[in-house]
Amino acid sequence: MAEDAILGYLEKNDHISDSGQFAAERRIDHNEIVNVIKSLHGFKYVDAQDIKRETWVLTDEGKAYTATGSPEVQLFLAIPPEGISKEELQKKLDLSVFKIGCAQAAKNKWVEMGKQLVTRKIQHVDDKVKDLLLQIQEGQAINQDDIKALKARKLIVPQTWKGYSVKKGPNYAPKRKKVATDLTRENLQRGDWKEIEFKEYNFTAKGLPTEGGHLHPLLKVRQQFKDIFRQMGFEEMPTNNYVESSFWNFDALFQPQQHPARDSHDTFFLQAPSTTKELPEDYVQRVKQIHESGGYQSRGYGYDWKREEADKNILRTHTTAVSSRMLYLLAQKPFAPKKYYSIDRVFRNEAVDRTHLAEFHQIEGLVCDRGLTLGDLLGVLHEFFARLGMSKLRFKPAYNPYTEPSMEIFSYHEGFGKWVEVGNSGMFRPEMLLPMGLPEDVRVIAWGLSLERPTMILYGIDNIRDLFGHKVDLGLIKRNPICRLGL
Repeated sequence: MAEDAILGYLEKNDHISDSGQFAAERRIDHNEIVNVIKSLHGFKYVDAQDIKRETWVLTDEGKAYTATGSPEVQLFLAIPPEGISKEELQKKLDLSVFKIGCAQAAKNKWVEMGKQLVTRKIQHVDDKVKDLLLQIQEGQAINQDDIKALKARKLIVPQTWKGYSVKKGPNYAPKRKKVATDLTRENLQRGDWKEIEFKEYNFTAKGLPTEGGHLHPLLKVRQQFKDIFRQMGFEEMPTNNYVESSFWNFDALFQPQQHPARDSHDTFFLQAPSTTKELPEDYVQRVKQIHESGGYQSRGYGYDWKREEADKNILRTHTTAVSSRMLYLLAQKPFAPKKYYSIDRVFRNEAVDRTHLAEFHQIEGLVCDRGLTLGDLLGVLHEFFARLGMSKLRFKPAYNPYTEPSMEIFSYHEGFGKWVEVGNSGMFRPEMLLPMGLPEDVRVIAWGLSLERPTMILYGIDNIRDLFGHKVDLGLIKRNPICRLGL
């Protein structure tokens, strides 16, 4: 309909001066007219020139005043001839109408705002504001002073109207010809390809934009952590085993088999394969002994250690299971100091809420050397967190089955204005290290934190489900800024 109207009009006339006026006269939606003009211009049926006009449109507040009147007039009409107290007047009007009305009516010198009564100064007023708004709504022009006053009260806002002026193009025809885009087998068989008009190739047209990949915020922050570890001379541990045996995840870390963390409500156990078949038997026996009866100046836990519990396969609950494997392998060779780190996914059977997920990422660092002390741990922590931009640290004693001493790490967050827990740390116990075969004077200091918490702070995300999982907004992934820790 719109296309026929445009081409038919141009058949008898030289041009269409204003697409908006043309659409209004024929009662056709202007957007439809614009789309047709763009299409006809692309095929050179018409030449189109842009038209831009700045108009004024009413805000929601302005539209409301066209129906109810301006606040100053509403307030004036609510004042009886004998006057009224402010309290009674306020009860008759909305709070916003009362506040704006008082200010504007007093400015216009319509009312007297006394201590006891509000009274009229004049007996009749015209609602000029409402009249001006109605004129703008109907498309009528008003003077600049009135526009400035209404704009200052945020009753109108500018809007740019876009349209076209149109004239015949080099390929003009009263009716658009259908052009073919493909030469088909049927065209060749029928022989009608000789009469078919084919669409011209546009060799300057751009192809579809390629949709490149985007890095998740967690990947950006993870890379920054990796860079910091490498700058400090750390070597990355292999973390490709999501499935781990309870032995490496718990028992090798001197965590008793009756510990609550090993219950099914905290840990995901595998159904198939339910158990592991490969464990170093001599080391297993030493771990069993340290659990049952102690050793290396430890009393142990004094319970009946069960091999079937240690054999159970689970989804690892922490990357410290990887650390235990790496330290055991280190003990099988002539000792050499090592600095290891890992960043990967772990799994806990926890209720999902705004701060907890059943799967998340753990960052872990450890240093293995002779004669290390708690002072070394504090020094490494200050160096590590300083590179993250966290120079103010506090430490609080804590408990871990496999570290002694153990400490929670707190950092002062300037944005939140308070101390925030950022990680855990400690020195691995002799009951864990000596059964592996490490020399007696070797100590291991370690610390860990989550990847999600610093990422949420950096990107201003307050619900972890908006960062990781099936509810993540893909727009966040495409638009998130570059990550720079410590700046």
